[in-house]
Amino acid sequence: MKCLSIGLPILAIFSALTASYADEEKAVSQKPKERPGAKVMQINYLEIVTKEVDAVCATYTAVHGVRFGQPDAGLGGARTTALAGGGMVGVRAPMRDTEEPVVRPYWLVDDIEAAVASAVKAGGKVAHPPMEIPGHGTFAIYTQGGIDHGLWQR
Repeated sequence: MKCLSIGLPILAIFSALTASYADEEKAVSQKPKERPGAKVMQINYLEIVTKEVDAVCATYTAVHGVRFGQPDAGLGGARTTALAGGGMVGVRAPMRDTEEPVVRPYWLVDDIEAAVASAVKAGGKVAHPPMEIPGHGTFAIYTQGGIDHGLWQR
């Protein structure tokens, strides 16, 4: 009888793990697939504004094994590390007292002027017009739906 009482909980755990694995496999198989010939979005720069720059960088280092560089004046003092596909993550402190913490993706575009015009036509409001950052490219920021959206042209 003891075998049966021990075996049932083990069977329940095994069943739960098997179901969880099956759910995970299903989720992986349901990832969006790139369509041949279709354009894909790519983040060129992921900007993280926080009052705890060193702590955020240390956590990303611990979790992902990456290393952050020294502050880059051209990127507002952001400490950066590489993203797959040639982009970067930049973690910086607010540059003014009124700047709130934010995570802002900058999507890579071929033509920043055309992309800004398209965003405005679709209802976005320009928060920062295109501006070149020497050695990095040109960025712009628009807001829509209460969210900051960045654009970046290399």
